[in-house]
Amino acid sequence: MSYQVLARKWRPSNFTQVVGQDHVVKSLMNALQHNRLHHAYLFTGTRGVGKTTLARILAKAINCENLIDFNPCGECKVCRELDEGRFMDLIEVDAASRTKVEDTRDLLDNAQYAPNYARYKVYLIDEVHMLSSHSFNALLKTLEEPPPHVKFLLATTDPQKIPVTVLSRCLQFNLKRLLPNQIFGQMQNILREEKIEAEPQALHLLSRAADGSMRDGLSLLDQAIVHGAGKVGADEVNAMLGTAAQRPVEDILTALYEQNAQALLAKINEIANIHSDFSTVLEQILHIFHRIALAQHIPAAVEHEFDSEMIVALAQKFTPEDVQLFYQIALLGQKDLELAPDSRMGFEMVMLRMLAFKPVENEMLQTTAEKSRDPADNAMKELPEAGSPQPASVSENYQSNRSDSEPDRTDGAVTWVEMINKMKLESLTKELANNCVLDHIDERMCRLLLDPSHQQLLTSSREKKLQYALQNYLGKPVKLTIVFEQSVLNTPAMLSAKAQEDRQQAAIDAINADVNIQALKEYFDARIMPGTIEPV
Repeated sequence: MSYQVLARKWRPSNFTQVVGQDHVVKSLMNALQHNRLHHAYLFTGTRGVGKTTLARILAKAINCENLIDFNPCGECKVCRELDEGRFMDLIEVDAASRTKVEDTRDLLDNAQYAPNYARYKVYLIDEVHMLSSHSFNALLKTLEEPPPHVKFLLATTDPQKIPVTVLSRCLQFNLKRLLPNQIFGQMQNILREEKIEAEPQALHLLSRAADGSMRDGLSLLDQAIVHGAGKVGADEVNAMLGTAAQRPVEDILTALYEQNAQALLAKINEIANIHSDFSTVLEQILHIFHRIALAQHIPAAVEHEFDSEMIVALAQKFTPEDVQLFYQIALLGQKDLELAPDSRMGFEMVMLRMLAFKPVENEMLQTTAEKSRDPADNAMKELPEAGSPQPASVSENYQSNRSDSEPDRTDGAVTWVEMINKMKLESLTKELANNCVLDHIDERMCRLLLDPSHQQLLTSSREKKLQYALQNYLGKPVKLTIVFEQSVLNTPAMLSAKAQEDRQQAAIDAINADVNIQALKEYFDARIMPGTIEPV
């Protein structure tokens, strides 16, 4: 008795059995329900996702004698003959082997004849993109205005190669790549019916290796059953696929977290002993980093996976910044494997690169942050504590530097104005000084308050220029500290603005009180244009 492979034995025979293409199945069943069948359907998608299978099910459904919930019954003459491959009104063509225009013309010559006994004559053209341009031209007219008893079902993996004139005459359905969980569930159902033992971890490895294709997944499952002598185990699947077992990869990432280069290289040597492909190992590490990132941001995303405990444990060890950095290094390292003298050397360098670029510890970050912290933050640490002896007042400290002819003023803001004028500051440095308030000055330091709204004025170069000018004025090596803080005192800039406003108002009052101006207003109905009055 001949053996039938799983991909053929468990090929869906109705819409209900199709996995992962609900959006297409729903549209086709609705078309059957409302009797709105298009004359040409185009199924596109990668290999092994069900393009030809859905086309055959649709061909069966539109000719079935006894639809059950708009699903082929599987028992009538049409269903049985189509399942057995002897349904005469289904003309299935492989376009890859019949690309000539003569083949297409011969095929379409029979389209005018009625079906043998079915409702519709169905032309199923697989890999239709392989037809020549002349073949498409020959197909075009029939595809646009087919006889009422003809339906065209086209399938392709490369719709970009189909002329737009053909695409515009078809109803197109894009089939999706299957998710690993969908392939895993189908494998479980098949093995349950086949009464074959399998480890869940092995099926997860196979479903990921299928890369979105159900047919590839079932072919790998067939191979795993043979390799495991009737059983599907994780170790056998790892050996068959040439991938590293999950545990060594977990140990590699643990050694990476612990910054243990010796343990890391030992695990790499262990993987090399099983003749594993290191590019596959790197892909596996990328998958794990991706799932760690998901677990850190969306914990529910990995709850139902077979190795969720490992992912959660690693997610607690690595910071999100580590994960993003290591993922990027591994992603770029894939290209380096091809350039390295051998794949193991390239893989080792990728892992050592992760060790070398491990983010620094928190203590080092704190030290660096303290060094680069804003000068205003550092100044706060130098403020005198409550209860400690206060330095001398501002007027006492700068008294010796003033001439006897200068008026005696005790207001801090006015004093700071005089100091600014004496220091002969330039441009933006003077603007910075004018927007500060003198809070404290003694033999060693000068503390200024700068309103946070003017913090853009403070730069390191302006602060240095202001300190240099202050030291020249006082004749002492005074340390300048500028703190972002609002003050109850007016800054020199505010005093200057207020003085300007007072002069402006005085000028306006003087003009309004002038006798001549009042006479002009009274006799000539004159008025003063706003903004034309300026103080002399």
